[in-house]
Amino acid sequence: MMKRMAFVLTLLTVFGGMLVSCQSNPEQMIEPLAVTDPVRHDSEDPAIWVNRKNPAESLVLATDKNKDGALFVFDLTGKMIQEKNITGLARPNNVDVGYGFSLNGNSIDIAVVTERLENRIRIFLLPDMTPIDNGGIPVFEGEEQNAPMGIALYKRPSDGKMYAVVSRKEGPTDGTYLWQYLLEESAGGCITGRKVREFGKWSGHQEIEAVAVDHELGYLYYSDEGVGVRKYHADPEARDANNELALFATSGFKEDHEGITIWKTDETNGYIVVSDQAAGKLRLYPRNGKSMNKPHEHELLAVVKTQAKETDGIDAAADLVTADYPSGIIVVMSDDKTYHYYSLKDIFNQ
Repeated sequence: MMKRMAFVLTLLTVFGGMLVSCQSNPEQMIEPLAVTDPVRHDSEDPAIWVNRKNPAESLVLATDKNKDGALFVFDLTGKMIQEKNITGLARPNNVDVGYGFSLNGNSIDIAVVTERLENRIRIFLLPDMTPIDNGGIPVFEGEEQNAPMGIALYKRPSDGKMYAVVSRKEGPTDGTYLWQYLLEESAGGCITGRKVREFGKWSGHQEIEAVAVDHELGYLYYSDEGVGVRKYHADPEARDANNELALFATSGFKEDHEGITIWKTDETNGYIVVSDQAAGKLRLYPRNGKSMNKPHEHELLAVVKTQAKETDGIDAAADLVTADYPSGIIVVMSDDKTYHYYSLKDIFNQ
C-alpha cells in the first residue's frame, strides 16, 4: 500500500454556502502526516474520537476484522496504545463514536463496534475503553440474516436521545435491511438497546455495510454497494421516516460504493465523502444538496484520486484542530493493515 496519496480535484467547492471554482494539478502528491502501526489481520474501518478539552490527545479507533479480531486504539502520531486495545472480538466490522450519552448521571462519550460472528454490538467508554454493555447488545434477533456490519450513531438534537443504526452482511429486499436501536441506561448502570425501527431499501445487488449520519441536518446515508448511496431521515420519529429521500452517486464508480463520512465545513455546509474502493478514489458530494429548494439532489463535486488500493472505511473530523491538523483530519483505511492520517488543509490547498 502507498505511502503517499495523489489528489485530483476539479470541483465546485462549498465554503460556507459560497461556490468557488478551483482546478488542481492532477499529479500532485500529498503525504500522510502519519501512518498507524499495523493491525494483526485485516484493517477495515476507523472512527475518530475528538478530545474536546485537549484535541492533541484525541484518538483513532480502528477495527481488525478477523475471527480473532480487535478494536485497536491509536494516538495522533499513529502509535498504537496497547493498554486501550480491545482484543478477542469475533470479526469486529465497523465502529462509530458518540458524544454526550447520559449514564449514571454523567455525560460520557462512547465507542460502538459491530461484532459480526457474535451477532451483537459492543459499547465502550471513551477514552478509557471500559466495556459498559454487560457483554454486548444482540441485534437482528429472530432473523436468519443477523450478522451485523455497519454502525452509525445518531444523537437527536431535540432531546439528546442516542440511537444506533446497524446494517448487516445479508438482508431482505423488503425495505427492512437496517435496524435502528434506542440506546438506554439499564437498571444495572450499563447501556442496552431497544429496537425502534426497521427500514432501508436494498437493491439485492451486493450488500450494505457503510452507514453515516449527519447529526446537524438529521440525515442518514448508506452505501448500497455497486448501486449508489441511499438517504433517509435519521430520526425514527420523523415524518415519513421510512421513505427514501434520495438515491445518488449511481454512476462513475468502478465497482463498490464503500466507506462514507460527513466532512463539515460549518454547521450546514460541507461534503458527503464516499469511497470508490476498486478505483482508489474518494468522491465528494454537497452535504446540503444542490440548493435550498433541492436539498436531496447531491451531484458530484469532486473526485479525489489516491494511490490507495481497496480503501474501505474512512472518517473525517473537521473539529479536530491541532498544530498538525489546522483544518481537521481525515483517516483512510489502507489494505496493508494500516490507517493513514491526512490534513484536511492539504485538500483545501489543492
